[in-house]
Amino acid sequence: MDFMTEQITLQQRKDEAAQQGSATEMRSVARQPILDVDGRVHGYELLFRNFLDMSPGSDGDLAARTLLDDAVIFGLERYTGGLPAFVNCTAESLAEQLVNVLPPALTVLGIPETLEATPTLIETCSVLKASGFRLAVNASSWKPERLLLNNLANYIRVDFARTSAAVRQELWQHRENLHAGMLAQKVESQLDFQMAKAEGFTLFQGFYFCRPELLSNRKVPTNRLFHFEILQQLYREQVDMKKLAQLVMRDAALTYRLLRFVNSPLYAVRQEVRSIESALLLVGADAFRRIATLAILSEQNSGQAPEVLNMAFVRALFCELAANQCALDPSEQYLLGLFSLLPAMLLVPMEELVPHLPLRDAIRRALLGSAVPERCLLHWLECHEQGDWAARDAVIESNGLLERGLNEPQLELCYAAAVAGAEVSMRSATGSV
Repeated sequence: MDFMTEQITLQQRKDEAAQQGSATEMRSVARQPILDVDGRVHGYELLFRNFLDMSPGSDGDLAARTLLDDAVIFGLERYTGGLPAFVNCTAESLAEQLVNVLPPALTVLGIPETLEATPTLIETCSVLKASGFRLAVNASSWKPERLLLNNLANYIRVDFARTSAAVRQELWQHRENLHAGMLAQKVESQLDFQMAKAEGFTLFQGFYFCRPELLSNRKVPTNRLFHFEILQQLYREQVDMKKLAQLVMRDAALTYRLLRFVNSPLYAVRQEVRSIESALLLVGADAFRRIATLAILSEQNSGQAPEVLNMAFVRALFCELAANQCALDPSEQYLLGLFSLLPAMLLVPMEELVPHLPLRDAIRRALLGSAVPERCLLHWLECHEQGDWAARDAVIESNGLLERGLNEPQLELCYAAAVAGAEVSMRSATGSV
């Protein structure tokens, strides 16, 4: 699949979603990754916001029903890529067996602590588990009356930000279900992660992997500076193909990645590629610019959680797709989204990275966090990733996106298309296509 074909395919995904009806345009689904101790994605929690009710969470039953409807229309795979989907339930969705519309093998049902552990609830959960669903039971403290429910759980979820070490220790002491995975939620820093891991948690949810400990005096590694030199060549108005090929061939690992990309089904080159120069001639400058950027970012992310690279791809594709509808430069927005997670990849502060990037000043300022107009799409997506719906609304209002032709449903469709497109890019980047 070449560059233009990839864009057409993403646009088709948006158009297909738009044809599903007005109900789709009134909902919002975000996802948050759940990682294991090695930084691999175990699954995703799906977060819901209903547009008919502008106060998020005020009608949990409506939220659950609409999310279930969305799953029927599109399939959970749309958001999880086949990994487990953690879906929060309400008393109604459980009692009326609404959750049975979901695929049991793919679904983890979240049981909130606000639900009383009645015999009816325990029986309902037992039946659901017997039919193939997994259960994630929330716990903020030890409660003897929830023992039977906890013993049914495949996962025990603990809010790390709202519980003390003493409370968590008490939970461990009374833990009878030794087969349940212990999931720490709201793990927002590397210190949180290290503490949770030391306490015995095996799964982690939060944005700690995007906010690693950065060393303020650390410089960009020399081999990474070499990659930035390649980027400088790639994003010049006139690409010097010969010089570019010579630069790429100086890096064996990068050469291998590029040739693997070009030979993968993602670009569907119909003849064997044996050199960088032949790759350049076959795919052209635009497509080569795209795959070279992906290859370089894959190299940059070596040793870090793969989800960082996946999120970078989602951000890049989202910013590019949305830019087409609000008079921003799509190529520039793609790079803004892609480079926004460079600090997490290199463990180097953005201030040290920005001077080496082939970007104009406004985009560099956007990467540094300045509230420039060019940053509005990335800011919207950052709020979306965290499920901060009020902040998302504020981004749209303060940047005049509606007046510029981009509304909330369109942003949602761009996000869904970006998630799907990033999955394809990640498979290519990891050699699994």
